[in-house]
Amino acid sequence: MKRAIIVVIDSMGIGAMPDCRDFGDVPECNTLKHVCEFNNGLNVPNLEKLGLGNIQDFKGIKPTQNPTGKYGTMKENAKGKDTTTGHWEIAGYTLKSPFATFPHGFPQKLVDEFIEKTGCKGILANRPASGTAIIEELNDEHHKTGFPIVYTSADSVFQIAVDTDFIPLETLYKWCGIARKILNDGNWNVSRVIARPYKIIDGKPTRISKDRRDYSMLPQNTILDEVKEKGGQVVAIGKIEDIFAKAGITHAVHTGSNKEGLELTLKAVKNELPLNEIKYPDYASGNPFASIIFTNLVDTDMLYGHRNDAKGYGKAIEEIDTYIAPIIQYMTDEDLLIITADHGCDPCVDGTDHTREYVPVLVYRNGIKPENLGLLTGFDHVAKFVKEWIF
Repeated sequence: MKRAIIVVIDSMGIGAMPDCRDFGDVPECNTLKHVCEFNNGLNVPNLEKLGLGNIQDFKGIKPTQNPTGKYGTMKENAKGKDTTTGHWEIAGYTLKSPFATFPHGFPQKLVDEFIEKTGCKGILANRPASGTAIIEELNDEHHKTGFPIVYTSADSVFQIAVDTDFIPLETLYKWCGIARKILNDGNWNVSRVIARPYKIIDGKPTRISKDRRDYSMLPQNTILDEVKEKGGQVVAIGKIEDIFAKAGITHAVHTGSNKEGLELTLKAVKNELPLNEIKYPDYASGNPFASIIFTNLVDTDMLYGHRNDAKGYGKAIEEIDTYIAPIIQYMTDEDLLIITADHGCDPCVDGTDHTREYVPVLVYRNGIKPENLGLLTGFDHVAKFVKEWIF
């Protein structure tokens, strides 16, 4: 059975795209380059072997004369710098027009409808904000009023934060589902509703990553849909299930950390995942012709990029690198591995938002001939590689 393993290192961009200023970014942004410089180099021998250091000059990631994979740079076609836009294009669906953003908060009409249909009686914030900062700022008022904290960012997101020791997690998920329906019915063109649960830990409001959920718009005609429709498996690890609103997915498991996502990816490659426990009810194929294992590793973005933590970002990349060798070790001649990113989030420039950047792409299979792929226009080259391999 042919398999494609796609690993997205969330936000590991490699340099500003020409239109970066249109997205509020500076031409100097380069997530991986700056993380390498901040940490005086990174210890990533496996990414190095695949050819990451051959793409451009990253401090501590040496170029190699005999890389084990194909390597290159991808330029996004869609007008965006967010998770959904990037992942959809990776899977073969390029947005024709950008998602709506709300730099001054959500319109009162939308807020009023949300309050009415959820019965939450009011909201707090309604402005762009850092998620960690806004829950610290408004936690006391949240507890006093019982109102959810509703905020956005530079991305097209409607985020709802609550202390789940105060308002149940099930209520948060219900409110997010209602918000998603309101946004769909009203044609607001908002990419994602995000449930942002937190708890008070050691006296500080702390987000609970494993309980986060994303409620996305539906993509159309991705490589995931094509494989599923033909009876194949699509195993989603991390927030992939949410990014694609379950479309084209046959099996899914959420994760609470990069380490958990990497462990599950390795298990999937070794055929050790309990697929019967994580399969969708509508999936019935007992003899799939092919499989996609699709993993998102979000810590680089969520825990480190958005928090301007270049040291943590570097350690996260080094942790990812330690899993590449065992993943490759258990790959068969029927397996293709693609490692890439979905946008940037440079922790070393002003601001805490995503950055409009090129991304790296590394392609490996047993016996592959090394090749410099150069600059590829369109993240959808990943879908093309997968399609050529599987079909």
